[in-house]
Amino acid sequence: MKKYLSEGFTLVELLIVIALLGVIATIVIAAINPIEQANRAADAGMKADASQLVSALQRYYVAHGGYPWNDAACPSIGQCDNGSTSSPNNAYAWIDADNAGVGVCGVAATACKTSATQGLLVSSLELQGAFTNKTWVGTATTQLWAGKALGASSSVFICWAPKSQSNRQNLLNSVSTGNRLFTVGSGFASSGLPTAGSSSNCALNGTHWSDGTCVECVPE
Repeated sequence: MKKYLSEGFTLVELLIVIALLGVIATIVIAAINPIEQANRAADAGMKADASQLVSALQRYYVAHGGYPWNDAACPSIGQCDNGSTSSPNNAYAWIDADNAGVGVCGVAATACKTSATQGLLVSSLELQGAFTNKTWVGTATTQLWAGKALGASSSVFICWAPKSQSNRQNLLNSVSTGNRLFTVGSGFASSGLPTAGSSSNCALNGTHWSDGTCVECVPE
């Protein structure tokens, strides 16, 4: 009868296999980049919220002949334009989108999620009440900006600062090919668009992606 001897892996072979698995794992994690993926998802959520809010404001304008900040019911704690010179043609200075004047919240932003008081967009059924549960509502720092330039033909813009590096890079690349990089710190251009942002102020990992200097807006 022949005897077969089974040979195991040597220590060196095991170390080589472990090292290769480590390299493969590193490559996979770098390719997936969970933080970047999470930031892309957050950016997509902000864009969806901004688009939904713009649509609600347009519907409200058609139904009421003005925006929530023009309405006599605009809460005094909000940024309102409902005095004797009120007009939907007036400019609306950049403000936090959860300000009571915009219409998502009917009370101070910090109480918006828990108060029974609804914003005019919600009470008029242009938005569902669940919209007040969005992550950017009631935060101490502005995550969505709302504003409008002077003029009847000017659109309301909702802007946000992307977190994803790929989305930031796309905005920076757009500066020379139909700029989609804007800033909410300087009002509006004569065209009615938000003031164009500057790539020199918006380094990929710079600090201006959270203070309104470097933002993306809808409508595009």
